[in-house]
Amino acid sequence: MAQQQEYAVVVAGGSGTRMKSEIPKQFLPIGGQPLLMHTLEAFYRYSPEVIIILVLPEADMDRWKQLCTEHNFTIPHTRQTGGKSRYQSVRRGLDKIHGDGLVAVHDGVRPFILPDSLGASYRLAAIHGSAVASVRLKDSIRITDKDTTKAVDRSQFRLIQTPQTFQVKLIKEAYEAVSEEGITDDASVAEKAGHRISLFEGSYENIKITTPEDLYIGEAIFSKQIAERE
Repeated sequence: MAQQQEYAVVVAGGSGTRMKSEIPKQFLPIGGQPLLMHTLEAFYRYSPEVIIILVLPEADMDRWKQLCTEHNFTIPHTRQTGGKSRYQSVRRGLDKIHGDGLVAVHDGVRPFILPDSLGASYRLAAIHGSAVASVRLKDSIRITDKDTTKAVDRSQFRLIQTPQTFQVKLIKEAYEAVSEEGITDDASVAEKAGHRISLFEGSYENIKITTPEDLYIGEAIFSKQIAERE
């Protein structure tokens, strides 16, 4: 079977609210470089042939261009203006894809995704239509209902990450068919459109940088991955 074109829609529309920073979290530094650049580099390390579409708020476009100049960042990518919600931003990113293939939708603030995980996501999506990164829960969990709580079997649950990778035709048609209401991620869009969702084993290193303590953890993961590549 011929190799299918691989795309990446990287969505980076976050603010600095939970990070308690005036700088949007995707532009905060890890290892001396904006973490969003690490995210794009992860796809490039997997394959320079991946077509990367970066979705940013219009207000952040000039800042991103300036950062690329300051850091001599030259990894090829197409910029797309995002919408008011993640759903709208992903849909706009998908609109930049003209043709068939496979597309990984990824959070811009997950900079530590590994090439092996990306490779697995594309391979499995080619077979099953979808491939969504997930990890097992480490902690016990309980359901709460007003004043009562109940323990549940954590083995039945998974924490969902990105990339969430799909056959292009499948996910584009799903976004056209499903409304935004109640949508939390791309797998939910595909599922509401009637598709089964296939999971694959993600990585605990593939954290989402959201709160201040994540930056400390991120620096440690960054140092570890750099050492492993050397």
